[in-house]
Amino acid sequence: MEKKNIIAILGMPGSGKTEAIEYLIAVYHLPKVYFGKVTFDEMQRRGLAINSANERTVREELREIHGEDYYANEVIKMIDANEDGEHVLVESLYSWTEFQVLKRHFGEKLHTIAIYASPTLRHERLTTRPARPLTKEEAEHRDASQIVRLEQGGPIAVADFLVHNEEELSEMTDKLDAIMKQFDLPKA
Repeated sequence: MEKKNIIAILGMPGSGKTEAIEYLIAVYHLPKVYFGKVTFDEMQRRGLAINSANERTVREELREIHGEDYYANEVIKMIDANEDGEHVLVESLYSWTEFQVLKRHFGEKLHTIAIYASPTLRHERLTTRPARPLTKEEAEHRDASQIVRLEQGGPIAVADFLVHNEEELSEMTDKLDAIMKQFDLPKA
């Protein structure tokens, strides 16, 4: 079955990407392809414990060995193999290189939605989250690392849609519903 829409959710850490994806999966029953699966599958193959240090090591090794476009090429294989419907969500598309590879492959079928929250609010969310909370300094360092090392700003800057996530969750989900309506996606 030919894919109609590949919808990638973008944003800086703490912006609300996870909540957006969880909502779209629950309400629209969209299948999801996750960039991180490539790392987790390799960690499992190597028999490594799942933790942030191993994740980073494996991610960097895979990019060093296979190139910066490796993750995007693996995700394309997953999307092309997905037969769950004509719409697919993409989680954890970060770099400009990855974006360009997906755009070349899917063309106008690739749509990007950037979730935005101010740095102050994002850092607050990251330092108070229940799983793996960060210090304020770690949150700020993570921002710099994601922008510089992962070139995360590029895909966000050229996103097709921008959703401000500064208020209640329902405001973000209302904005996502308006975008999904443009794709003629009914609520399940």
